[in-house]
Amino acid sequence: MFASFESGRCQVNGITVNYRKGGSGHGLLLLHGHPQTHVIWHKVAEPLAKYFTVVAADLRGYGDSDKPASDAEHLTYSKRQMALDGLGLMRELGFVKFDVMAHDRGARVAFRMAMDHPDAVKRLITLDIAPTLAMYEQTNEAFARAYWHWFFLIRPAPFPETLIEADPELYLRSVMGARSAGMAPFTDSAFAEYLRCLALPGAAHGVCEDYRASASIDLEHDKSDLQAGKKLSTPLLALWGADGAVGHCFDPLGEWQKVATDVRGKALPSGHYIAEQVPERLVDEALEFLLPSVPGVR
Repeated sequence: MFASFESGRCQVNGITVNYRKGGSGHGLLLLHGHPQTHVIWHKVAEPLAKYFTVVAADLRGYGDSDKPASDAEHLTYSKRQMALDGLGLMRELGFVKFDVMAHDRGARVAFRMAMDHPDAVKRLITLDIAPTLAMYEQTNEAFARAYWHWFFLIRPAPFPETLIEADPELYLRSVMGARSAGMAPFTDSAFAEYLRCLALPGAAHGVCEDYRASASIDLEHDKSDLQAGKKLSTPLLALWGADGAVGHCFDPLGEWQKVATDVRGKALPSGHYIAEQVPERLVDEALEFLLPSVPGVR
């Protein structure tokens, strides 16, 4: 995996962020989802690196990035803070303006990054999410059954942490394998990395704090934007899995159009884990959206 990429660790925003970098040219930041790491991009990173400098980073609390202590208001794991991690990393690597493609939790971080720093994020691709506030406000039985972990992980510490730490592999397989495609999208080597990282000290707490922040401080930030009439101005491509719960329980394109001014999107023939289930299709969609705005390419 990532054969032509270099590994790095960068001190930004008070923590150390783990990342891989490959390719050359315009910057493209890749952010992963739960309960995984930057390794989710191992099937698409090399093809994308033919056109971009690709940076695949571990979110704080995940992978080999730092897992800082939390606070009572969950500010440490707010998407605003996590966005500053990615922004700082790209600036340290020499990119003042860059594109972002992000999945699941990473896509929530990327949305906040583009909202707070519109001059930095040139174009944004989100994978298999609708806006966080909309998903919480429209939760129904079907969504609660499919995304049970949303409501498990926000329970007060140390209850969910204790159960995850007792059997990280059972937790991974219960979350990832319960989706429409089962465990088929994941290679043995990728899954081994997800398991190694979830078993690291502090990982379970970092994961839980990510979700606790989304159910509290992140909602406050989203509501504040709505009350102020603030919308995302960055061009956005929203992609979701035709077989996933997001597309079945919500109207992803319609919800994004409520919070952003320049949106397009579609369902792909996939479940939740698009980058690992239909990597070739994702690369095609990403290049069609991103390349026309990159000078000197195509």
